[in-house]
Amino acid sequence: MHGLRPPASPPSVADAADIPPTVPLAGYPALSPVEALARAEAFRGALAYRRSVRDFAATPVDRAVIAAAIRAAASAPSGANMQPWHFAAVSDTAIKRRIREAAEAEEREFYENRAGEEWLRALAPLGTDWQKPFLEAAPWLIVVFQQTYGVGDDGERIKHYYVPESLGIACGFLLAALHHAGLATLTHTPSPMGFLREILGRPQHERAVMIVVAGHPAVDATVPAIDKKPFDTIASFF
Repeated sequence: MHGLRPPASPPSVADAADIPPTVPLAGYPALSPVEALARAEAFRGALAYRRSVRDFAATPVDRAVIAAAIRAAASAPSGANMQPWHFAAVSDTAIKRRIREAAEAEEREFYENRAGEEWLRALAPLGTDWQKPFLEAAPWLIVVFQQTYGVGDDGERIKHYYVPESLGIACGFLLAALHHAGLATLTHTPSPMGFLREILGRPQHERAVMIVVAGHPAVDATVPAIDKKPFDTIASFF
């Protein structure tokens, strides 16, 4: 009859072959409301102490700790599960020095010529300038690259979806994992960052979006006395 859809036909053998296999969902224990709130508050309380640190101790951090944090970051959701990221972890002293020199050249140009007065006023309470000694002082630099597209084994381009959103979530996972491991962090974004791809030998379809500086804070480290916005200004319930 007009306006009625015909019954759906069963999937063909070819269609069935395209359906990916599934596994049972795990990792979601049945918690009481009290237990759920306690967990959420404990996690919130731990993250509340996370600060952007610029004074790092030279204390070494085991590579396995950094690898575990990167694995946590790589578990983040991504558009069509394309996982459009690469994490380049750097502890080599000479490479860190090259990164610092190149970053400071870009930052000096930013502070002296590219940044407008409004931007400089916004940065003033943080006490930042073009000098970035933490890029050498911290034991680890994790350079996060976004893959604007993938490359198959045959060299063909593979389209990636929601790349900036996926990278943002993964970087959040990374910061939380490093903080959970007792490490201080700083997100550093010199602009432009093309020098990182060159120094680290990454392919053309990757673009650096962030340097996550990681290590133990210096004994005498200080941070700006700043607050977060009140909760009722950043959240709404309907």
